[in-house]
Amino acid sequence: MIVDIVMPKMGESIMEGTILKWLKKPGDKVERDEPILEISTDKVDTEVPSPEAGIITELLFKENEVVEIGKILARLETDADAKIETKAEEKPAEIPAETKPETIKPAEEKKQAGPAAETDKPAAASTSDKFFSPLVLNIARKEGIPLGELEGIKGTGQNGRVTKNDVLEYVKSGRKPAPKVEKPAVQTQPAVQKPKPELPKQEINYDEDGISVLEFDNIRQKMAEHMVASVSISPHVNSISECDMTNVEKARSAMAAEFEKKEGIKLTYMPFISEAVIKALKDFPLVNSVIDDSSVPFKAIMRSKVNLGFAVAMENGGLIVPVVKNADGMNLTGLARNINDLGKRARVKKLTLDEIQGGTFTISNYGVFGNIIGTMVINQPQVAILGIGAVKKRPAVLETDNGDFVVIKPMMYLTLSFDHRLIDGALGGKFLMRIVHYLENYQA
Repeated sequence: MIVDIVMPKMGESIMEGTILKWLKKPGDKVERDEPILEISTDKVDTEVPSPEAGIITELLFKENEVVEIGKILARLETDADAKIETKAEEKPAEIPAETKPETIKPAEEKKQAGPAAETDKPAAASTSDKFFSPLVLNIARKEGIPLGELEGIKGTGQNGRVTKNDVLEYVKSGRKPAPKVEKPAVQTQPAVQKPKPELPKQEINYDEDGISVLEFDNIRQKMAEHMVASVSISPHVNSISECDMTNVEKARSAMAAEFEKKEGIKLTYMPFISEAVIKALKDFPLVNSVIDDSSVPFKAIMRSKVNLGFAVAMENGGLIVPVVKNADGMNLTGLARNINDLGKRARVKKLTLDEIQGGTFTISNYGVFGNIIGTMVINQPQVAILGIGAVKKRPAVLETDNGDFVVIKPMMYLTLSFDHRLIDGALGGKFLMRIVHYLENYQA
């Protein structure tokens, strides 16, 4: 049996990787999970393991080639007798079956059907050599755009790739979609995929004196696309609360010296905040979920485990979100170790694929730069993200039986950005205040 080895997904904003080195060649035997090749992206350098035991029969790309996520890199024969290709091919590979919205028919069927059948056939079922993302294929299928028509759309993405916005602009430009017969009329296209009102385009004079131009590198381009997609998918709402960190500061100060001596790392506020977030997520499991909007009505899929993501600024620019898996099973020391370790390795591209996937909730620490308040963009497909500001000493009112007094306290602002499709203001406010409650009443 032939098994396809594909370029894996390596984080929400990563769409391609570079083949650094093939560790195996055609004819080599490999065991399950044995590394086959090394790949590099702007955020992660890692190895791709074999999904099965067998013999490498074919390599489809060469070293130093850039390959899009989902493309087939090599083929593996699990049977004893395998035909071996001794030379890597340059042809692009198909989209893996798990990402195709529909079953792709063989090319022979397409030729037998003739030109009329090709015109009527939705793009989502194409055998085109040109790469289209699953989202683009899904929109094309819903709009009734056939393969030939989709291939004619001018792409504005990297290397001329057709993006979601390209398809939507094409539909808005006056193209008459073919009749939709695949779904009942009640299942209309989600509002987030409908063309938006066209904004006036700003004319930029590149010859103007005193200007310089910075072209987006790959990581900034992908991050920009991911942020735009998140805002268009989720209606963002923000809540901000003030938190008295007096008890946390007392506990941290008391533990700091011994902790650093024993663990070799400084004890920061982040493990305490993470503990409070985990407890609050257990109290409000709807915040620890993902929305399945592939059908009407939508569904909320709640997770029992908490995989906590942390936004980390990389040394070469951009952000990456390493994930502490099963964070709800860790104590304060375990959280501190994992957060510190992932943060250090994230900045130098030493994370594994598993360490940047599967997050259920994300924390963004903009306070590390001295900022006290900020709003965040949700890390899809999660439904909320917490922002934490810098802890600052400020005057606060202390209420006592003998009257009110102004005292100096370490204070911090917490911001929760949440998806209003699932989380309303009441739930978002209660969740945020529960975090505040756990921090203000912290006991070592």
